[in-house]
Amino acid sequence: MSEETGAQSILLVEDDPDLARMVAEYLTENGYRVSVDTRGDTAVDRIVSELPEAVILDVNLPGLDGFSVCRQVRDSYPGTILMLTARAGEMDEVLGLECGADDYLLKPVRPRALLARLKAHLRRHIPLEQPSVPPLVVGGLIVDASRRRVELRGKVLELTSAEFDVLKLLAENAGTTLSRGEIYQAIHGMRYDGLDRSIDLRISRLRKKLGDDPTQPTRIKSVRGTGYLLSIEP
Repeated sequence: MSEETGAQSILLVEDDPDLARMVAEYLTENGYRVSVDTRGDTAVDRIVSELPEAVILDVNLPGLDGFSVCRQVRDSYPGTILMLTARAGEMDEVLGLECGADDYLLKPVRPRALLARLKAHLRRHIPLEQPSVPPLVVGGLIVDASRRRVELRGKVLELTSAEFDVLKLLAENAGTTLSRGEIYQAIHGMRYDGLDRSIDLRISRLRKKLGDDPTQPTRIKSVRGTGYLLSIEP
């Protein structure tokens, strides 16, 4: 965050000059501090060194494509990554979410929709002026909402912001099955359309990081026809 203005910083990685100008101007008018990079290979170092609050990342970039950029920075960059693409195929959405993107938007970009999604993601990272709440402890798993930190049997896990939000929600409702619609509504603030696979993909990534067997998971369980449940067993 800019110390001078208090504006949240956004790095826009987009090689289309007209689109980059339009998005940058719109976000600036709405109170954000926006910088632009036009290449994927140079964006990697900027993301890791500058640590903007959010990155808006095009898929088709010179130097390095957006999927590769996201994959390279995800483990060391804790902020929000929103990917933009002109391709509407489901595989692109899957690839974007599997490499660690927090959200995925199709071109042509609708500025108001982009702003709404950006605000929703950034809102979850604004520290609340209230006493810290005790961490959630579920069967050897510690989810600390105040520090956005997760430990499993003493080992700190590196989660993306979206993965943390899903795990925190499951931990708050440990032992209770949550439907995909309930999870999606809580995470995105909008009704689930029955088609979006982002929740399933984040559950898959969480299982890997938790060491949960994907074929017979014991920690994050699938409830057929309903949703997911975080087991309260050790």
